[in-house]
Amino acid sequence: MNRQQILFISTAVLAVFLLFFFGRTVPGKQKITTPETTSAGQNTGQPEMLDFPTMLGKSKQRLTPEQLRKVTEWEHSVVRGAVKEQQLTVYKTMARFWMDSIGAFVPYIKYTAEAAKLENSEKNLTFAAHLLLTELQRTEEVPLKTWMAVEAKQLFEKALELNPSNDSTKVGLGSCYFFGAAGNEPPMTGIRLIREVTEKNPDNAFAQYMLGVGSYISRQWPKAIERFSKVASLEPDNLEVLLRLADAYEQSGDKTNAKKWYVRFIETVRRLEKSKKFKSSPEMMQQLEEHIKTL
Repeated sequence: MNRQQILFISTAVLAVFLLFFFGRTVPGKQKITTPETTSAGQNTGQPEMLDFPTMLGKSKQRLTPEQLRKVTEWEHSVVRGAVKEQQLTVYKTMARFWMDSIGAFVPYIKYTAEAAKLENSEKNLTFAAHLLLTELQRTEEVPLKTWMAVEAKQLFEKALELNPSNDSTKVGLGSCYFFGAAGNEPPMTGIRLIREVTEKNPDNAFAQYMLGVGSYISRQWPKAIERFSKVASLEPDNLEVLLRLADAYEQSGDKTNAKKWYVRFIETVRRLEKSKKFKSSPEMMQQLEEHIKTL
């Protein structure tokens, strides 16, 4: 079993909790089956890289004949269109269709990204990139996670060309390296980008958080705990970081502190629910309370 597959297994439970407590960034993303494992979950070799045409083909299987006809017409109009404005309109139309009518995240974000590239708008490029970065952290399928990371990296790079001083974009770009977007570049390239931001501003919560995620992925529990604790002090109501901090303690074998932070998470959820700032999943809250009893 390779390192990437070990990471997939060790973070799967956390991904489930993140998904159920915080939901997806857009509604109804389809489950994409990858050839990484058999139906019995056994390893069949190296994870296969996904490509958009293949994933789009899977999504099209969900369409009615009339929907498929419309999508085909839009696709052909993009190929024939010589005018940038026409292509932009079609990309936005297809993005809305895939999200609103089908609830398929991959084609939605791909066409949203293509529209952002045509517009060359920093705002739209970073919107799509951050959407991918958030979604990939709640995705269990490693090949799909890698595809999203590569797509996000390209968007962050284009946005950084427009505004080289945007710290959030630097952190986002650096974070993509944690999830398979490094390619032939050293993974430390991503760490260096984020550290540039924290050295200038140690209280940048997004940068500290993503360094924590990087440490978590590499199973450096003390460093992950240090980073997540920093974010928890800066943003005490950040439920996602409270949950990750508790999990990092549990992974490190420190059940006492794991229990403490899981309880802190539940208390914060209940307080935020009273003020109508958050709505939790009762089923997942019950499962988490049962999990705490085992620590």
